[in-house]
Amino acid sequence: MLDVRRMQVLRAVVSSGSITAAATNLGCTPSAISQQLTVLERQAGLPLLERAGRGVRPTEAGTLLAEHAAVLADKLLEAEAALADLRAGRAGRLRVRYFATAGVALVPPAVARFRSAHPAVRLDLKLTEPDDPMREVEAGRADVAIAIVHPGTELVPGVRLVHLLDDAYVAVLPRGHRLARKRIVDLADLAEEPWVDTFYQPGPCRDVVVDACAGAGFTPCTVVEAEDFPTARGFVAAGLGVTVVPGLSLDTIHQGVVVRRLRRPEPVRNIYAAVRADAMGNPAVVSLIEALTSAVRP
Repeated sequence: MLDVRRMQVLRAVVSSGSITAAATNLGCTPSAISQQLTVLERQAGLPLLERAGRGVRPTEAGTLLAEHAAVLADKLLEAEAALADLRAGRAGRLRVRYFATAGVALVPPAVARFRSAHPAVRLDLKLTEPDDPMREVEAGRADVAIAIVHPGTELVPGVRLVHLLDDAYVAVLPRGHRLARKRIVDLADLAEEPWVDTFYQPGPCRDVVVDACAGAGFTPCTVVEAEDFPTARGFVAAGLGVTVVPGLSLDTIHQGVVVRRLRRPEPVRNIYAAVRADAMGNPAVVSLIEALTSAVRP
């Protein structure tokens, strides 16, 4: 098999016209150059150089290998430049996973900011709900996930968490409801109300509400199961019940409802960026986390 380094030595000899000149340019002795060329000729199975006055000139095989050596040198430079871009976060791909409300409120402004700084980095963005986005990072299928993390959650090795925000849930009531006159509603005040359930599928968002209601001493009485927050607000506006939703979901407010803060307890979901530990030093990942952090600042 041909040796790429010896091919580059041959190229230097062909370019300079003599073994002595090539040795000077490469910073080694003529005998070392000759030894390298002898091995390369043995590998090629053909003579590579012939005498030409006081110098040498390439044979047909020597010209062929010198030309290929030039191509290989260019490809090596391209590879080194591509690696430098990857190390500096100027190129490559980031796989990002997120849940629905993060996709509405956090991801778009963060992506816009990120792209202005890293236009050559390709973002692979995917909604995973109802599945937990963090599972994608744990399984190695994603680099970054925007996920809800309960206090005390044990992480698998190789995953790091960066806190983004604490998203408090609020009560959504029909306009004219008896509790609408309050500025803050105790969660227990909703115990006897019919509920419009916005979390009919198991998951961390639902767990926050269920645990908070249990802490207030009741289990919600669900009368309607809604598949999304706007639909739930429509049912509430029609007077069919009340609901509790995360603050991030309030991208629009139905005219027939009012929104009130909750307390005793206040349900809160803790939102983090889960990152593969070996990606934490990637400049593109650092920039994406900074963009997400900027997106949650008031």
